[in-house]
Amino acid sequence: MKKIFILMGNPDSEGTLSSELAQAYQEAARTAGHEVRLANVGDLSFDPILHKGYKVIQELEPDLKSVQENMKWADHFVLIYPVWWSAMPALLKGMFDRIWIPGFAFHFWKNNMGWDQMLKGKSARIITLSKMPPLFIRVVFGDFTNEIANATLGMSGFKVKLTQLGNSESSNEHMRAQYKKKVAALARKAA
Repeated sequence: MKKIFILMGNPDSEGTLSSELAQAYQEAARTAGHEVRLANVGDLSFDPILHKGYKVIQELEPDLKSVQENMKWADHFVLIYPVWWSAMPALLKGMFDRIWIPGFAFHFWKNNMGWDQMLKGKSARIITLSKMPPLFIRVVFGDFTNEIANATLGMSGFKVKLTQLGNSESSNEHMRAQYKKKVAALARKAA
């Protein structure tokens, strides 16, 4: 059994397909015997703006420290969010900008020729929801998951897998049930 941290990355935590899938993952994982923690980015209290870039590390608010602790605690991290303008929601991006700092996620070597992966050995599942089919977005606009999958999580040692669900805004009850079934199957395996 694994320790799983689910982060629902839609700022609107009520009545969205993102929140429904986060709940479906949580319920299936718990039923399978996994230990699960869930946070909704929209319920966290923090300043998402890096006012001085990384020249000065801003003190983390308690909610951001909690997200970091949950990520350290977990064997498997699940991130669920809607794709807006071929990217993650700004609030979610702001959260990662604030918490993904040296000493937590990575440590650059003094010679700047590499880094230590501080979260190595963990797995992650990114579940994205988009209005259009994911393949269409990828062909027309490029890879919309590279930043989070490779340059953020992968850089820090996570082995990342993707689940991309399209036509989410026009989904009917049958499609939503199929999405939940797929997510529940992943949850049971902690994949």
